[in-house]
Amino acid sequence: MNQEFYGEIKKILINSRNKVYQTANFAMVEAYWNIGKAIIEEQGGKEKAEYGTGLLQELSKQMTKDFGRGFTVANLKNMRQFYLKFPNGYTLRSELSWSHYRLLMRVEDKTAREFYMQEAVKSQWSTRQLERQINSFFYERLLSSKNKDKVRQEIQHLEPAKKPEDIIRDPYVLEFLGLSPNEDFYESDLEQALITHLQKFLLELGRGFSFVARQKRITFDGRHFRIDLVFYNYILKCFVLIDLKVGDLTHQDLGQMQMYVHYYERELMNEGDNPPIGIVLCADKSDSVVKYTLPENETQIFASKYKLYLPSEEELVKELNQEYQVLESEMKSETL
Repeated sequence: MNQEFYGEIKKILINSRNKVYQTANFAMVEAYWNIGKAIIEEQGGKEKAEYGTGLLQELSKQMTKDFGRGFTVANLKNMRQFYLKFPNGYTLRSELSWSHYRLLMRVEDKTAREFYMQEAVKSQWSTRQLERQINSFFYERLLSSKNKDKVRQEIQHLEPAKKPEDIIRDPYVLEFLGLSPNEDFYESDLEQALITHLQKFLLELGRGFSFVARQKRITFDGRHFRIDLVFYNYILKCFVLIDLKVGDLTHQDLGQMQMYVHYYERELMNEGDNPPIGIVLCADKSDSVVKYTLPENETQIFASKYKLYLPSEEELVKELNQEYQVLESEMKSETL
């Protein structure tokens, strides 16, 4: 087959995919900008309107009922902020996604923000590329550099470029379209089986555990994270967050759980709730590890009250080790 001919066919398909990507993303961007505008107008046009008013809470409740996930109070705040940061809707660029704009909103300097927006379009940056450029002060480095082309090109080697097919994996787009993410993207067979066992174990423990969510997605600073299991303990009146790792436990894993705990404490705790608890479990062939994580300055609460109703680290390690060995043996047998 003539390669020049195939090159033309490939170009047609890539261009078409790009159009689909841009159309879906920009429809969402425009909708969220208009929602932010409507919220500001309903609040009397006040830039610093009180976020804690019932408006956003009621709006979130109704929109979630009618349109599904994606319309939390935190997300509605982002839409409101989006309108404030980009008050001239006609300047929005169709080449950029909602995830791009969430990152751009974090740039306080208006000139720098405009620069990053135009450069992201011109260089076709993925969201990861844009995030790295913002965090590494690309704007300031470019201004002071003599070799500007070299500074511009370095991002192509540091982060993967944007792919049109990423649209099918973007949780924001899936939520906007009323679709559910494919959970198979996030769990291996072994991890899924262990998580299922832990879910069953805690519910059968009889110490006040009520199941809330599995693979709970939260968004923090424009990045998506998933918490393996979320429970609410109605005796302790607190959320219990669980993350499972297969392999070595790292400081990054513990830090990530600390972030989850603070996020729940800040965004999802209800009136009368106690601080959330985080549990990181590391399943390993030789030795499993369990670590509890609490909000800062809450260790005394844990020692005195939470231990009465939560399984001990020893209980969880024993349960994890036993189930890991059983599952690993079963999976090895299936491959023989």
